[in-house]
Amino acid sequence: MAAAGRSAALKIDWNKISSSLGLKGQTAASLQAFKKRNDDARRKVNTLSQAPQTVDFAAYRDTLSNTTIVDEIEAQFKNFKPQTYDVGRQIKAIEAFEAQAVKSAEETKGKVDMEMKDLEKTLKNIAETRPWEQITVDEVVAARPDIDKRTEELVSQGRWMVPGYKEKFGDLSIL
Repeated sequence: MAAAGRSAALKIDWNKISSSLGLKGQTAASLQAFKKRNDDARRKVNTLSQAPQTVDFAAYRDTLSNTTIVDEIEAQFKNFKPQTYDVGRQIKAIEAFEAQAVKSAEETKGKVDMEMKDLEKTLKNIAETRPWEQITVDEVVAARPDIDKRTEELVSQGRWMVPGYKEKFGDLSIL
């Protein structure tokens, strides 16, 4: 099982995961941090597995004058039992992270799809829009009834100019 886990971990294409899911922002940063931790752990396991695992106590006895210390250390070394850990909790945390990453990616994809549809609709509107010179007042009023109400209000007050028009477009009375 451990060999299968190691071979599966080596086959992960991290760039493909990011690009195929279109991960951005916090999700992409979390995935990169996880990848870094995975690489660091794999590097440390490789380093430790290649380190020599035996101690030549005879060489220490020949070198040191106090052999009782070497005997004590050898006895402690032989009695040493490595601590075993249950990695189930870490695996559950990884699975929870993966589920959250997939959920975030799906939510992001949904938002992007909605925005793309909206942008395509806007582009279609822009492409199908008639030139300004061909649009009639009735069409403008049909699209924006508030313009007609505002115009009626200004005319009923005896005001023929829109406030701020001269400041924005200049005085056209000289033409």
